Amino acid sequence: MTAALEVQVAGICQLTPVVREFTLVPVDGMLPGFSCGSHVQVHIEAGGRTLRNAYSLLGDPADRDHYRIAVRLQEASRGGSRFMHEQLSVGDRLRLSPPANLFAPHSRARHHLLIAGGIGITPFLSYIAELQAKGASFELHYAYRAGLTDAYLASLRQRLGERLHGYDSLQGQRLDMGRLLARQKLGTHAYVCGPQSLLDCVREQAAMLGWPQSSLHWEAFAAPEPGAAFSVTLTSNGRQIDVPADSSLLETLEAHGVELPNLCRGGVCGQCATGYSSGEVEHRDSYLAPAERATTLMPCVSRGRCGSALTLNL
Repeated sequence: MTAALEVQVAGICQLTPVVREFTLVPVDGMLPGFSCGSHVQVHIEAGGRTLRNAYSLLGDPADRDHYRIAVRLQEASRGGSRFMHEQLSVGDRLRLSPPANLFAPHSRARHHLLIAGGIGITPFLSYIAELQAKGASFELHYAYRAGLTDAYLASLRQRLGERLHGYDSLQGQRLDMGRLLARQKLGTHAYVCGPQSLLDCVREQAAMLGWPQSSLHWEAFAAPEPGAAFSVTLTSNGRQIDVPADSSLLETLEAHGVELPNLCRGGVCGQCATGYSSGEVEHRDSYLAPAERATTLMPCVSRGRCGSALTLNL
C-alpha cells in the first residue's frame, strides 16, 4: 500500500451551517501534485475504528503548498463527518491517502457540461480553474438549498457570470435535466457529482436521448449504508470474520489486516472488486454488470443479504 501523507490543519472555514472547509499543509516536505477532479481519502479515527472518507481536492491543481477539502455534516453520520465538524481543530494532524483521480475532464470534449448537486460542487472547483486557464467551452449547473448547501455560490457567480446556472430548491427552482441534455451540441461531455438521485436522473435522461455512455462521467462519495450484521470466510485460510451492522465489509477486512486496493470507497471505481463463491449478496455498487454480480462483489458497499454468510476468494 502507498504510504499515507502526514498533514496539519492550517485553517478551518465554516461556509454554511453544514459545510466546513479545511486547509491542509504538509507536516514535512511538499505535497504531491494532483490533476483536476482528484480526491484524497482522509483517515479518521472515530468510534474505535478507522474510517477512510474520500473528499475532492478544491482549487487550482497548480497550488502544491496546501490542499483544500470541504466536508458536509451528514445527518446520519457514522462518525467521519461529525468528527471533522466537531472535533478537528487548527493545528491537528491527519493522515491522507495520496491523490487519485477517477473524474478527470475528457481531453477531446468540445464542450464540458458540469452538473452539481449540493456538496457535489467540490470537484468542479478544480475543473473551473483548469478549464478557464485553457479557454475551454463549459457551463455549470448548480442545484442547492440556499443557506445550507450553497457553498461557493457567491464566488462562482463572480468567476463565471452567465456560465453559472443556479437552482435553489427552497425557491422551487428545478433543473429540467431532459431539456438541458437535449439541447447540447455534438461533442459535449457531461459530468455530474451529487446525490444518487441526481446521478440516476442524468443517466436515465441521457439514455432516453441516446447519449453515448462514453460522454457521461459521474462521481459520488457516499458513505456505506448500514445493514444486517453478517460473516465472511476467507478461502485462503478458512478464517471467519464478523462484519458489524454499522461497518462496511471493506472497513472490517482492513481492521483485521486484510488490505484491498481501493480508490473511491463508494462502489464506483471497481478497484476493490472481490470474488465470492457462496452466500447471498446485497449489491449496492454502480460498477458491476448484472452477470458479474453472480461471482463478484464490491466490499466497499456490498453486504451479505439478510445476514447471509459469504465465502470470499481471498
